Amino acid sequence: MTTTSQAVRERLAASRLYLCTDTRAERGDLRGFVRAAFAGGVDIVQIREKGIEAAQELAALEIVAEEARAAEALVAANDRADVAALAGVDVLHVGQDDLTPAQVRRFCPDAVVGLSTHSPEQLAAALAEPDVDYFCTGPIWATPTKPGRPGVGLDLVRAAAESGTETPWFAIGGVSHETIGEVVDAGATRVVVVREITESHDPEAAARRLRHVLPD
Repeated sequence: MTTTSQAVRERLAASRLYLCTDTRAERGDLRGFVRAAFAGGVDIVQIREKGIEAAQELAALEIVAEEARAAEALVAANDRADVAALAGVDVLHVGQDDLTPAQVRRFCPDAVVGLSTHSPEQLAAALAEPDVDYFCTGPIWATPTKPGRPGVGLDLVRAAAESGTETPWFAIGGVSHETIGEVVDAGATRVVVVREITESHDPEAAARRLRHVLPD
């Protein structure tokens, strides 16, 4: 493990608020948006946009990376190991139907690798997988960002908390200022959010409100 990758893992372990956003191409405000999100306490920003061209994704990741460096935060890619390798991101997140974490290592040996889990069986597998640096549990509630995928409720969050794992993990799916208290009460100390910040007229304030609830 390189010094750089070790530092990224330490920063991941200290992270509490993880934001997924599209490239905001229609609004044309990606740089200002992520800068505000970082100022509000977001620790990681992931570009996640299905069907995006690689060149567009690389350009967006470059912007996020520049802002992340200024904020001493992390930049993440979703699914595509080739794009992640070219962009030199800190974090690559994959789902159950994407490349496996072990396969990702062949493309991005130094990146932090995250995995989505949606059931107790997938959670147990993630806990036993040496190539998983962090995992997400959810979606807690069904959301428009994952159409057709039902919410799994808070039991999976409780199971992750009760596992006693030292692997960092994040609760995801419908987390908002209205629900984050329930998520923290179920045992989560880290969350992934989308709409609560991406749809806000004041992303810095939205992030700050969420971060205030999360334990240090």
